[in-house]
Amino acid sequence: MAYIPSGGAPAAGAAPMGSQYCVCKVELSVSGQNLLDRDVTSKSDPFCVLFTENDGRWIEYDRTETAVNNLNPAFSKKFVLDYHFEEVQKLKFALFDQDKSSTQLEEHDFLGQFSCSLGTIVSSKKITRPLLLMNDKPAGKGLITIAAQELSDNQVITLSLAGRKLDKKDLFGKSDPFLEFYKPGDDGKWMLVHRTEVIKYTLDPVWKPFTVPLVSLCDGDMEKAIQVEFECINPKKQRKKKNYKNSGIIILRSCKINRDYSFLDYILGGCQLMFTVGIDFTASNGNPLDPSSLHYINPMGTNEYLSAIWAVGQIIQDYDSDKMFPALGFGAQLPPDWKVSHEFAINFNPTNPFCSGVDGIAQAYSACLPHIRFYGPTNFSPIVNHVARFAAQATEQQTATQYFILLIITDGVISDMEETRHAVVQASKLPMSIIIVGVGNADFAAMEFLDGDSRTLRSHTGEEAARDIVQFVPFREFRNAAKETLAKAVLAELPQQVVQYFKHKNLPPTHSEPA
Repeated sequence: MAYIPSGGAPAAGAAPMGSQYCVCKVELSVSGQNLLDRDVTSKSDPFCVLFTENDGRWIEYDRTETAVNNLNPAFSKKFVLDYHFEEVQKLKFALFDQDKSSTQLEEHDFLGQFSCSLGTIVSSKKITRPLLLMNDKPAGKGLITIAAQELSDNQVITLSLAGRKLDKKDLFGKSDPFLEFYKPGDDGKWMLVHRTEVIKYTLDPVWKPFTVPLVSLCDGDMEKAIQVEFECINPKKQRKKKNYKNSGIIILRSCKINRDYSFLDYILGGCQLMFTVGIDFTASNGNPLDPSSLHYINPMGTNEYLSAIWAVGQIIQDYDSDKMFPALGFGAQLPPDWKVSHEFAINFNPTNPFCSGVDGIAQAYSACLPHIRFYGPTNFSPIVNHVARFAAQATEQQTATQYFILLIITDGVISDMEETRHAVVQASKLPMSIIIVGVGNADFAAMEFLDGDSRTLRSHTGEEAARDIVQFVPFREFRNAAKETLAKAVLAELPQQVVQYFKHKNLPPTHSEPA
């Protein structure tokens, strides 16, 4: 079955680059299991092609080598991509059976594909998923495994290796030796890192020098110099020959690197981003049935509140394993007694305020609008303190496993400014960040004050915030911009806030050793 992907030239323009964005390199290792056998007299010869999405079109990014006669390939060639936390980076992995020397994919048999976001892979560190045919039916029992590894810097190691007096393995000639390097994975299994070229007909090979990133070779765990000498042992010869020493020697020289943990280190180390939404239902928003209301859902099925939820939520949801998010409202009167609440579950289930993914938040938001009365005032502190209580519980574990993010969407001036300042200052000591999106055209000077970019935030008692944890963005500046632009602005400071907290607490990534 031939495979012809849709394609086209990449769109003009580039994502904004700079220190405010989390940009680093991620290396993806790919292997397949139980692939379809498309060859008649032998097994398939698979290779993997990575596509990235650009303006709704799939563009070929890179290809692995071909694994000859192998239905369970572990590809030596890695895919290296720029990782942008604040973007949804959609990927497609497609496997083919190489039948010809042609570079045209339609000339090769299609073995199955898998699509996901880069964030999904990074947040899990390693995933195994079924391969699908183009009609979305299973590609037999075929599976694909993708593992993510950060390339935290440009440091690489170049190795020049040789073998001495290796065993003769061929009946009518000398051996055809090559080397494979493996490292232990988190699951205890060995992962292929690099395979050298094959050198024909020699027992004393000298392989071409090769270069690999340090973290690819050894996960960057090179805090001290090492020197390792490998003896090639043949168990059969060892049992038969009393004076047997080895079947050749390979020597690897020492290397050293210092480690400085990054945001991606913490995500790959298992840190979950715990997302909560706080929605302003005060009367200043207007009647949701009136098209002039900020809560009015237009014929396109959206409004500024929903747009903000989607912009942030579609990024964050990849970094929470169960994708269940609390969604809270404030400033409304609730049935049946119509008392004002500044901390209520928009699904009206106070014991279980969780919504399933961003879709679930949007559905609960739309469903609650007809059942509440918009009122006031605009109090932030109850919701800030609500999330802070859970962030405080996470500190008891003394691990870098949870970081809490509160998204507040509001249309007006904060009524409880003193209490909110105090709540934010206390929250700055916790694994927590606050994102405020201002909708409508109100005066948001107080939000800028909370942001703390130009001055240190203090509570009404004079206590200084331990760090800047608030990011404020007025939605009106993004009304005519691409939808991705809001997410980039809103999430720009989050990676450094996560790193700053855990490093200050001297908490390394969970799956790493202390520096």
